[in-house]
Amino acid sequence: MQTDGLDHLPPRKQDELAEVARILFEEFDLAQKGKLKDEHKKAHILKIILFGSYARGGWVEDLKSGYRSDYDLLVVVSAHFATETSEYWENAADRFVRELTITRHLETPVNFIVHSLHDLNDQLARGRPFFVDIARDGIALYDAPGHPLASPRQLSAEETRNEAKRHFEQWLPSARNFFKHAQIAIADRTINEAAFFLHQTVERLYHCVLLVSTLYSPKSHRLSVLRSHAERVEPRLIDVWPRDKRSARRSFSRIDRAYVEARYSPQYTITDEELAWVVQRVKALEEIVSAVCREKLQE
Repeated sequence: MQTDGLDHLPPRKQDELAEVARILFEEFDLAQKGKLKDEHKKAHILKIILFGSYARGGWVEDLKSGYRSDYDLLVVVSAHFATETSEYWENAADRFVRELTITRHLETPVNFIVHSLHDLNDQLARGRPFFVDIARDGIALYDAPGHPLASPRQLSAEETRNEAKRHFEQWLPSARNFFKHAQIAIADRTINEAAFFLHQTVERLYHCVLLVSTLYSPKSHRLSVLRSHAERVEPRLIDVWPRDKRSARRSFSRIDRAYVEARYSPQYTITDEELAWVVQRVKALEEIVSAVCREKLQE
């Protein structure tokens, strides 16, 4: 892991990353104030590591298509309970969206995952490629002294392929099964159920391609988060969800929100046209995910 490696970024990007780190600390501190147990109050952030395209120097900002690379960040905390999204990090995630889309204080999307130091070192010791790459190529925006990373193990090609194959055989059939349920729900005019099943189809397809490619997928139901990770791993997935039209962005957002709102909110709506568009996009996603995974397994 590099400790001084942002010189390849424009000054405005360096300043923005400093603001992103500040927000993470601020929201974490605010979340801790409501905790009653002393051990919860003593948890702290140990590392903030930039990885992905902004660490490598290959980020994209395509004004024509609307696609922009995210800042990919790994936040390392001192205790496992401090990784809980709803307890500690949901407000930070919502704030990054707000700062990007409403206040415009940020111009770059932020995508972050949270792991405890114990879990991170366990992942390294087990040779998980996703974390091994971060430990090797990531850039530390913050690094508390006295908390070294474990030496990574190198998985054999056979071990990697066998585990990837198990993931492929689990997640692709599961995604296809949920897509069948979505089609039945559409035919029955149970639209909210159809939206939920389509959300689950997309979620499973992203888990599939991430687990096959890197043996890791974040524990998130947010399709925007999973999409960002998957598109970083496989750029062919970028074109699945066009970003150049407001209607396309709105339709994706409706499916992204369907995990909760389609089941519980009476205000949730999605039009027949939006649903039909999503169905076509899901078919395209399944086709690319299937092809990418088969290629990976044949390597």
